[in-house]
Amino acid sequence: MSDRLAVLPQYLLPKQALTLLAGKFAAAQAGAATTSVIRWFVGRYGVNMAEAANPEIASYASFNEFFTRPLKAGARPLAAADFICPVDGAISQFGAIEGAQIFQAKGNSYSTTALVGGDAALAARFEDGHFATLYLSPKDYHRIHMPCAGKLTRMIHVPGELFSVNPVTARGVPGLFARNERVVCVFEGEQGPFVMVLVGATIVGSMATVWHGVVNPPRPGHLRDWSYEGQDLRYAQGDEMGRFLLGSTVVMLFPRATLGFNPDWAPQRSIRMGEAMGQSLG
Repeated sequence: MSDRLAVLPQYLLPKQALTLLAGKFAAAQAGAATTSVIRWFVGRYGVNMAEAANPEIASYASFNEFFTRPLKAGARPLAAADFICPVDGAISQFGAIEGAQIFQAKGNSYSTTALVGGDAALAARFEDGHFATLYLSPKDYHRIHMPCAGKLTRMIHVPGELFSVNPVTARGVPGLFARNERVVCVFEGEQGPFVMVLVGATIVGSMATVWHGVVNPPRPGHLRDWSYEGQDLRYAQGDEMGRFLLGSTVVMLFPRATLGFNPDWAPQRSIRMGEAMGQSLG
């Protein structure tokens, strides 16, 4: 079966309604029922609770509290690299931005302008730059950290679809990451600007950042834009910057001639937060 045929049912599903329902369920504090669901999830997906700061399944009041659990101190040491991996997960794609086009899968790309919500001036800062697309599966740690030090300047919530973001869907839905709902976070770093895009997906109840809290819901159906130019919101390499409630994808953009990727990186390779992503070319 082709990938495009495999994802056809997703076009027919009531994805927004399913996501709303999943969000309410994940936030519910249902005692023994919540514990039973978490215990099933841990067994089904092989979640390593030994890494969690709190490994006791029964102590989590809601599924969301479990899903966004912090790790033990020292569980993710930071590599001595200019850029580190911001999440646990797998590499979907990475490499050079060809003009303004980001490679998604064979025969499938999308523009930086579409990804950042239509702001051509912002997208132009990453022309012929570098990108990395990182997929977080259900079993992974779902907090997102800074790949390098940066000062927050802007955040954009872009409404959109809620397709799954698994590898089959990435191959089968054209422009997937520029079609789904997303939160675009813009930073200034030592090597210039960089962008971290938190991409939503089916049943991803919400996305949150450390400076704003939960960004969605609400979902008003129009683009929302926050400027932080007048604030001194600085985050060190490795600092937490956000989290997903249920799994999804992070897309990062960097300017041209700033990032040389780790030679050990390859598509579909498993990654852990804190490992070396690359070195500065500056």
